[in-house]
This record gives sequence, C-alpha cells and structure tokens, in this order.
Amino acid sequence: MAFPRRTRRASRSRSLFRGLAGAALGAIAARTAFTRATHAPRGDSVDDVFLGSGAARDLWARTNFRGEKVTLLEGPALAAGTCAAAALTPGVPGRLRLATITAATGAAGFGAYDDISGSSRSRGFKGHLSALGRGEITTGAVKVAGIGLTGLLAGAMIHRRPVDTLINGALIAGSANLLNLFDLRPGRAAKVGLIAGLPALTGPAAGVVGPVLGATAALLPDDLGERAMMGDAGANALGAVLGVTAAASLPRPTRAGMLGAVVGLTLASEFVSFSRVISATPPLRALDDVGRRPAPRPTTADSATGDDGRSGPRPLDAADTPPINVPAQQSLQTTRRHSDGGPDRT
Repeated sequence: MAFPRRTRRASRSRSLFRGLAGAALGAIAARTAFTRATHAPRGDSVDDVFLGSGAARDLWARTNFRGEKVTLLEGPALAAGTCAAAALTPGVPGRLRLATITAATGAAGFGAYDDISGSSRSRGFKGHLSALGRGEITTGAVKVAGIGLTGLLAGAMIHRRPVDTLINGALIAGSANLLNLFDLRPGRAAKVGLIAGLPALTGPAAGVVGPVLGATAALLPDDLGERAMMGDAGANALGAVLGVTAAASLPRPTRAGMLGAVVGLTLASEFVSFSRVISATPPLRALDDVGRRPAPRPTTADSATGDDGRSGPRPLDAADTPPINVPAQQSLQTTRRHSDGGPDRT
C-alpha cells in the first residue's frame, strides 16, 4: 500500500517543479515586458491615433483618485509574460500549452480593446444588454463575445467532446469576467488570482498555472504601489488562464459545479457590491489592505469615510469623474477604482 503513496508523492513533486519553473519564467518574462514597455518611447497616444496632431497623451495612462498617473501596461505585460512562459515551461502537453496561449491572448486582446476604447456608460451584463436593445453595440459586449469565442476554442483544445468543450469554454470565459470584477482596488484582483491558483501548483496543470502566478506576483508591487493597474487586459487574462487550469485538472461534475459558482457570483455582482462585502468582513478587509498604500489624509473638513472603512477624501465615482473629450472615440473615464461601493460592473 505504500507504493501508490510514493507514486502520488512523486507525481505531486514533479508537478510542483513544473509549476515553480513556469512561475520563475513567468515572473522574468512579465517584468521584462513591463520594464521595456514603460521605459521605451511610444507614439501610441490618443492624439496620435485618433487626432493625428496636438499634444500627445499616453494611450495607456489613467489618473487615479489621488490625482496620480497610473499605467494600464501591467495587463499586456502580464499576458505577454504568461504566454512566453507557457511556451517554454517543460513538461506541458502541446494542446494544453496552445490552449493556455489562446485563452490568455484572446482575453488580454479583447480586454485591452475595452480598456482603450470603452466607456463607463454601460456596465455589467444588464447594461450591455440594455444597450443592445437600443441598437448600440458596446465595447464591453464585443469583449464578452470575443472572450467567449476564444474560450470555446481553448476549451476544445483541452477536451474534444462537445459537452466538455462547452463547459470548458464557459468556465474559461466566465472566470475571465469574474476576475475582472475584483479589479476595483489596487492589488485585489491579483490577490484573488494568486489565492485561487496556488493549490493547483501541485496538480496536473501546474505547468499552466505557474506562469500566470509568477507573472502576477512579479507585477503585484507596482499594482499595490498604484504605479500600474491590470485593467481588463490583465484581469481577463489571469481569470482565463485559471479557467484553463480548472478545465484541464478537474472531472466534468466538478467543472460543472465550478461553472455554476462562477455564474452565480457574476449574477450576484449585478446587485451586490463585492467591495462592500469585503469592507464589512474584517478578515477579508485586512487581506485586501495588505501591501496597499495608506488612504489619503483628509484635506477638507467634510471628508468622508470610504467604503473600505478608512477615513479620507471619498474617491470619485463615475458620475463625479469628468470625461476626457476625445473626438472620434468614446469618452475615457478615470480608472474604475473610483467605485463608491455600488454593484460591481464590467
């Protein structure tokens, strides 16, 4: 009876080795991509792309509630690091390797499209469906459809049976969307992804989850320091790869149950604020605050207490934030991390 135990232990050790190797590769690749992207001269500005003249403004820059510039390049760097490491991590089957790259690239690509061209006027599935009813196709709707299609493609690479393909595709796309719902505070989506993915480092898909965990951990200090944020590109890519990990590791009943949980949480976000729930739960609030910069000190006599329970000027919500008027493009709002605690939206 000892022999099976030794076999299982050896299998877990090999999986852990693959996972850690992938994490190291992902961390190196993501840091390299982020450093090169943020220090290289770029011409990809709103004025260059849409106006053709005038003062340049970085296409990837946003302003947070402190009035400080942050960059969305963390998201593309995370996706690039994940894909590079997934291609190089030893011991990963070819189809699973390709599924990981497909899911991460599709989620990051459509997420970046929404980051750059999106508007805050329509949020959540309800908002996108309402816009479709008015004959308006939002960037969010395009993102949902695109990530759904690439999720199905990746799911078919993992299991060829139609039922498994549908479950896998929905799980990959749903996980991509769900992780994005947590990207409302610095470091929150990264922490959720790391906690969710760490147990898989000893499982059969360790070579898949390792690269994205390494890339996420390597970029977390910049996220917590409010120098960068994942945006839709990074959060969608992280969630999609976690979905691939689950699809490649779990039996069909467990995958179906996990898909039900993902759908349930996504629907709940239309009515309940995750931020408010986290703020009202001391252990979750403490974990959410780990590594984050202190809240701004009050600057006026009527400073309010934010929904994270800390005193300071209340972050502006979408209604308070003045849009940036850019011809030939939908108005860009400042970062979504200004949310005032209402229902979370994509």
